[in-house]
Amino acid sequence: MAAPLIAIIAGVAMLALGLVAGYFYQVWLSGSRMRALAQRIEEELKAAEAQQRALIETTTRNARQAWEAGERELADRRREMQRHEQRAQQRDERLEARAGALEERERASLAREAELDAERRKLEAEAQAQEEARQEHLAALERAASLTRDEARTELVRSIEQEVTADAEQMVRQVEADAKERAEARARWLVGLALQRVAASHTTEVTTSVVDLKNDDMKGRIIGREGRNIRALEAATGVDVIIDDTPETVVLSAFDPVRREVARVALRRLTEDGRIHPARIEEAVAKAQSEVTEIIAQEGERAAFDAKITGLPPEILRYMGRLRFRHSYGQNVLSHSLEVALLAATMTSEVGGDVELARTAGFVHDIGKGIDHEVDGPHALIGGELLRRHGVRDDVAHAAEAHHFEVELRSFEAFAVAAADAISGSRPGARRETVTRYLQRLEKLEEIASSFDGVKSCYAIQAGRELRVMVQPSSVDELGIHRLTREIADRVQESLEYPGQIKITAIRETRAVEYAK
Repeated sequence: MAAPLIAIIAGVAMLALGLVAGYFYQVWLSGSRMRALAQRIEEELKAAEAQQRALIETTTRNARQAWEAGERELADRRREMQRHEQRAQQRDERLEARAGALEERERASLAREAELDAERRKLEAEAQAQEEARQEHLAALERAASLTRDEARTELVRSIEQEVTADAEQMVRQVEADAKERAEARARWLVGLALQRVAASHTTEVTTSVVDLKNDDMKGRIIGREGRNIRALEAATGVDVIIDDTPETVVLSAFDPVRREVARVALRRLTEDGRIHPARIEEAVAKAQSEVTEIIAQEGERAAFDAKITGLPPEILRYMGRLRFRHSYGQNVLSHSLEVALLAATMTSEVGGDVELARTAGFVHDIGKGIDHEVDGPHALIGGELLRRHGVRDDVAHAAEAHHFEVELRSFEAFAVAAADAISGSRPGARRETVTRYLQRLEKLEEIASSFDGVKSCYAIQAGRELRVMVQPSSVDELGIHRLTREIADRVQESLEYPGQIKITAIRETRAVEYAK
């Protein structure tokens, strides 16, 4: 009995102990959960605080960046406004300077008119004095017993004629010197301003192209069996193929530079490939023609872009591209056209003309040289007709066709193009001429000067840019020497074509020699 009771009591005690232990375990477990929950809540609060701080920092940084960007934009706008103000101020200053120059020119013109009026009054007074002197002279001659009235009148007329001629020559010389000085100063300034803004390279004129070969064995392939390859190449390209003893070199000769370029490209492709026969030659020439045609179009567009010209028809640009392979007296015609466009535009802008008209006309003024071997006539007139046929403005076509004075010039822009063409072609190093033409020009200069009465001898010096004329003192007086130089200059302008200008210097020298014994 005792054993079961003890077992029951022990079981009850164990149960109670288990209940107590479970209760305390449940309390501990609830506390752990509460602590974990509290810790998680605390961590979430910390994370929320960190996120809030990051958000505040990001918002602050974005606001600061936006404020700095606004400050920079405001500063940029202020600088832009300052630049606009500076440009406006510079324009105002230029306008004021131009207005001052115009006022100064007007004052100079008024002063010149006053001087001319004074000269006129002086001449009238001199004429009146001469008339009075003539009357007195006539009266004195009439009183002279040795002269009749007719003889006195003849002598009076002769003396007055000599006096008036001397005065007139002196006055003409003075006016010419003043006008020449002002015109040369203005021209030097204008041409110098135009030239300093333009730089151009100079090349040498050729009518042949040289193709380098890998070895001399390639010459035999080019010639082919019984010369069939070289005949096929000449027939397909229209050029002469010259094969001589020069090592590893073939010369292509043709007047048409485009054909010569096609032949050069085709022959270079054939020699690189090594397969040379008539069929292959025709294929290579066809590809070379396509390649050169593309190069011509690209060169025309590039030149128009460099000249800042837009709106020209594609056909005109292709004709201009052909000038890339054309030379005139050693000067590349396309480079010359670009230079003339820039010079004409600069000179026109300085005098207030139509800059775009002068630029475009200067650019296309030599376009006729691209087809002058295909059409009869001067290249300027050919170019004018070509421009009108493709819809270019008539004033542009006129300025282009008139640059060699083959038609009458009707606008200042046409004069500017003609002047720019002369400047580009005549400045040192731009062009060269053959020895034969050079000698013929020198001989013609001396022949013209020798044809005048009173010329003792003459010499063309400074490569034909100066003509020295020695006159006979007994035949030409001090006043007549100026008239003689002017007449020689007029004859040279009418009879010769030459680049630049020719200075004519007449020398009158009288020597007296005596010996003291």
